[in-house]
Amino acid sequence: MNDNDWQTATSVLRLSTQLVDGIQAGMVERGFSDVRPVHGFVFSALTQGATTASGLAAQLEITKQAAAQLVSYLVDHGYVTREVDPSDGRAQLVTLTPRGVSATSAAREAAEQHVDTWRRQLSAAHFDALADALNTLGTPGRLRPNW
Repeated sequence: MNDNDWQTATSVLRLSTQLVDGIQAGMVERGFSDVRPVHGFVFSALTQGATTASGLAAQLEITKQAAAQLVSYLVDHGYVTREVDPSDGRAQLVTLTPRGVSATSAAREAAEQHVDTWRRQLSAAHFDALADALNTLGTPGRLRPNW
């Protein structure tokens, strides 16, 4: 990797950090101070439909124990529920509660608000080029906690 490639890679990571920090600040402003960035990845996965803690572990590439701890925290704080899977009585499906749906919407609003700061920093042409490049490189793709 040459220096320019390294600079590009670290700039993308910094931009990702800025976005996560912006979403986190927006969540606090919107009354969700008990939500952490990793919870957003759970919410994102659950918007695709109910799944088990093991399913979340696989999607997020974390241990089953870590997924179980995340789910327990989110149940305790009213963001998700666990219910017996009708197709497998041994498994429990995790679903978003209305509070979880509200938190997910708040995160999206916060993300859009933060992206708007980038729009204001760049010319319209540069912002459109950035959005096109990111959408080309990042789509399709999955969301999961990084590093």
